[in-house]
Amino acid sequence: MADTLDFEAVEVAVRRQALRLAARVVAQRLNADTSDQAGPTWPCACGQPARYAGRRPKAFATVLGPLTLERAYYHCAACAAGFCPRDQALGLEGTSLSPAVTRMVGGVGALVSFQEGSELLRELAGVEVTPKHVERAAEALGREIAEDERRVVEPVPPAAVAPTLYLGMDGTGIPMRAAELAGRVGKQPDGAAQTREVKLCTVWSAEGRAADGTPVRDPGSGSYSAALESAASRDTDNHPSAFAARVVREATRRGFAQAPRRVVLGDGALWIWNLADEHCPGALQIVDRFHAKEHLSTVAKAVYGVTSELGRQWAHQRHVELDAGDLAAVVRALETHAPAHDEARKCGEYIQRNRHRMRYPELEAQGLCTSTGVVEAGCKVAIGTRLKRAGMHWTLQGANAIIALRCTKLSGRFEDCWERRSQVRAAG
Repeated sequence: MADTLDFEAVEVAVRRQALRLAARVVAQRLNADTSDQAGPTWPCACGQPARYAGRRPKAFATVLGPLTLERAYYHCAACAAGFCPRDQALGLEGTSLSPAVTRMVGGVGALVSFQEGSELLRELAGVEVTPKHVERAAEALGREIAEDERRVVEPVPPAAVAPTLYLGMDGTGIPMRAAELAGRVGKQPDGAAQTREVKLCTVWSAEGRAADGTPVRDPGSGSYSAALESAASRDTDNHPSAFAARVVREATRRGFAQAPRRVVLGDGALWIWNLADEHCPGALQIVDRFHAKEHLSTVAKAVYGVTSELGRQWAHQRHVELDAGDLAAVVRALETHAPAHDEARKCGEYIQRNRHRMRYPELEAQGLCTSTGVVEAGCKVAIGTRLKRAGMHWTLQGANAIIALRCTKLSGRFEDCWERRSQVRAAG
């Protein structure tokens, strides 16, 4: 054991020494190159010439460790702006993090808390970035990615579109800072709100089959897009709402309209079907069977008590009837309890309203998913596990930035987004 620990210490020491040496060599080579001082003036973004004002040092965090660069500095009298052409050329403009470290920060910021991200960078890469700096850099990158998501919509080639595509929508609340909740009505005893709702859409395919023949989501087929946005299908000017436009973009990227079979899966909320009717015309609508059964189980607990065996049996029988497509029997059982229990009345109305979306035996015979858990899992994976942890309270801007960053990573689109970002920065 002692030999193992000694070897580990030697590894760490040698690595640090090698990185410090590499950082010194890189800094020496870059600082010896003064070609960024191209003349007495340099074109400013405002269109006027900026004048050379000497060379200035700045420390940057890099994967090699801290590194100080000397850069030619130009100042524009017309707009009072100063800049260093080398910063732009190296992808260092407006930041003290190298592109590689920024990429690392984006990765940890999408996955874990800012504190944990800072610790991971230090432990795994030997890079020192404070939690606050991780927060600022990850959110800045997330805002760029959110803008890229709105701007770039590249559909997949028709040949890559699956025979059946599923589009799911759902919402989940996340804890917000008090300033973001002022005047909002919520579920607290005093009527106040503690959360705001993130709306998420996800697209996937399910051509694979389990041992019993049930369709299962194809590995890697899921993509996500989400934000704190209104569920309305139209805004006050009768344009598609922000979330409706998001759904259209995600559907377009995945070639949803070109799929031979198109399915919208949801928990039965009216806003989901309103969006589907307007923006996914002709798609088959299905109430996720898991949610339907959850409604029935809630009624059983309200009528018989949370721990009642009789209530469990009642719910089980309703589930069996639901699976068999005997919605009339389910509704009759609910009507028995509706006069005394509002939960039963509401559940009966829910089933009556969605019965054409709950033809489960017929849908199963067509080889369609009726209860995948993909949408609910998407809310947990894309939103809950990162933004709903103990002690977290978000700003609107910060939450949307991290949501965009996380959805892009989970959807496998981060590499493309990063490449576009690099090209834009290189072009100036």
